[in-house]
Amino acid sequence: MAAAPLIPSLSELLKKASRLLLQVSAALFLTSVAWVLAYRWVPPPATWLMLERRAHAPVGNGYSGIQQDSRHIRYQFRTLDEVAPAVPLALVAAEDQRFLLHRGFDFDAMAKAARRNWNGDGTHIVGGSTISQQVAKNVFLWHGRSYVRKAAEAYFTVLIEFMWNKRRIMEMYLNVAEMGDCTFGVEAASQRYFGKSASKVTPAEAALLAGVLPNPLRFRASNPGPVARAKQRRVLRNMRRLGGTTYVNTLLKN
Repeated sequence: MAAAPLIPSLSELLKKASRLLLQVSAALFLTSVAWVLAYRWVPPPATWLMLERRAHAPVGNGYSGIQQDSRHIRYQFRTLDEVAPAVPLALVAAEDQRFLLHRGFDFDAMAKAARRNWNGDGTHIVGGSTISQQVAKNVFLWHGRSYVRKAAEAYFTVLIEFMWNKRRIMEMYLNVAEMGDCTFGVEAASQRYFGKSASKVTPAEAALLAGVLPNPLRFRASNPGPVARAKQRRVLRNMRRLGGTTYVNTLLKN
């Protein structure tokens, strides 16, 4: 009787590899679902970007005198009920005016951004990300640019839109958005720049915080220049056009 071959055949190797890949994929999927589900109720203790900012030298205008060993993360999680209604309104007005209408992706905004970037000179890149997409990358992903990261961002965007409501997505965004070097969320930013809680910020102050979000390391709410002031005025106009704080009542009741 011929002995069985000791070396597995190619088909057997492929079957084992397929089973292993399926098991790894299932484990990653279940882990990601559990992670997103946990954050539906539990505030994230930190994000990858927070850890990166803490570990590296200060960046942005006006941070040259800060010592590396004196840096710490400013981050205080607040519920939507603990911030002024002008805050979520300003964020919607500045970042994603169709936030209450889309399901994670605003394809019209993405197409407009792509056309502007294609026809531009390449020095001012316009983004088309929704607040949901920004929450996905800010909370769950590492900092950087790659196709893998973009695919992961889309995946987590689908998960949070399915497993969270709009209130929780906005709540997460206004707490983890970077608003200055080592400063994350509206509570920490309001305390740092205005010396008061986010529950007491005025519409103008909320518009200023939201207006510097595209580049919080360049534009500082504590010392706004002409560009930051222009962004603030644009956000205030959008806030009025949306109908004021009554527009976000859907979020507050959700």
